[in-house]
Amino acid sequence: MSRLTPLLTLLRDAVGETNVLHDGDLSGYLVDWRRRYQGRAAAVVRPADATQVAAVLKACAQHGAGVVPQGGNTGLVGGSVPDASGTQVLLSLARMNRIRGIDAHNMTMTVDAGCILQTVQEAAAAQGLLFGLSLAAEGSCTIGGNLSTNAGGTQVLRYGNAREQCLGLEVVTAQGDIWNGLSGLRKDNTGYDLRDLFIGAEGTLGVITGATLKLTPLPAARLTAMASLESLPGAVALLQLARERLGPALTGFEVMNRLSLDLVRQHFPQLAQPLPGAPWTVLLEESDSESHSHASSLFETLLQAALERNLIGDAALAASLEQSQTMWQLRESIPLAQAIEGPNIKHDVALPISRIAEFVASTDSALQRSLPGVRIVDFGHLGDGNLHYNVQAPQGAASADFVREHEARVNDIVYDAVAAREGSISAEHGIGTLKREELVKRKSAVALALMRAVKAALDPQNRMNPGRVL
Repeated sequence: MSRLTPLLTLLRDAVGETNVLHDGDLSGYLVDWRRRYQGRAAAVVRPADATQVAAVLKACAQHGAGVVPQGGNTGLVGGSVPDASGTQVLLSLARMNRIRGIDAHNMTMTVDAGCILQTVQEAAAAQGLLFGLSLAAEGSCTIGGNLSTNAGGTQVLRYGNAREQCLGLEVVTAQGDIWNGLSGLRKDNTGYDLRDLFIGAEGTLGVITGATLKLTPLPAARLTAMASLESLPGAVALLQLARERLGPALTGFEVMNRLSLDLVRQHFPQLAQPLPGAPWTVLLEESDSESHSHASSLFETLLQAALERNLIGDAALAASLEQSQTMWQLRESIPLAQAIEGPNIKHDVALPISRIAEFVASTDSALQRSLPGVRIVDFGHLGDGNLHYNVQAPQGAASADFVREHEARVNDIVYDAVAAREGSISAEHGIGTLKREELVKRKSAVALALMRAVKAALDPQNRMNPGRVL
């Protein structure tokens, strides 16, 4: 009898035989989105609710099995697939996809952790409300994953990270107990904030099974524009001007360097780009609570002032929802174009906005001195100081070989530059497996000791997503 048989029996008792997958093609669960990590699992288990999750975790505790929670498997740091040992249980929350309820007066929605982000957005919109989290993977990523990584996205500038948009959680602990913290309260000062322990913990402290989310009224109008610039300092100055003119109506402010959009032109020629190529392009979005005409007037005034100050060279204001969607599609196609171009070295860094231009100029130069011809694909959420500073092999070089041979050197250059400017090596993607060793180098000894103390208290057997983060 296989040593796994007793555990598999308990898992089948917990969730039903058809929801314990052990044989056949399980690659959809076991290979990460970047196809960088591939693991093996003792079983893939698909619970339907928190009670079943609790039973699964108790079974795993009884048999000493590690548990890897997984939402939409869209993560970029290797945090949602098991290792190669074949001893860990992959806990898929895909079946837990209910909208549990919407409280329009309280401006909250309670959902299962396996709900697709886009489904949550649409459910809120049907009630005339908005859930403000938005990112490129919203058609497949899940709320549980968003919260476990404290996802950011394109509207952080106005609505905040996932943490700011969550009021309460339901969590199953490593021991299989259910903590119901699904509060819709804006104020609750009754001890330690347990919610914030689990948000951003990447499944290493417990399993998020439900969440109460903060909603806002749907804006009366949303306008989008693109503008071309000669320099990154000009983009920072434009951001400041946009904050002054639009105030809280400024919802998104994205920046893209020339190579970012050149790759989109090359690999997605069907996507019309409204502006000719430029050293830098920004994408701005305004959400107005009054009217479309009011929003349009504010935006046009902003762009005119930017032209008069020579901050921008050209601009295009979306005249329809379709044009707005195309502009956002250009921005969101950059990672896909990079993937087609070949493997690359990704960085998800956060910096003080005032130091971003200096960081880019000095780091670009340092990389060119070390690896002549290297291509920098630099884009991201300038409005909240988050850059996706990615490094592509020189033209004509073998991408996979470049990453294998030079990733460590590139990371040292980039992360040293980030540290020198008091930045972070992970803004919104998390640590996972990819940045675990880097975290030890970059985080203070005191911070690491506190994190390990929390981990030891909540998961003393180190069974929750073992090998991730710490």
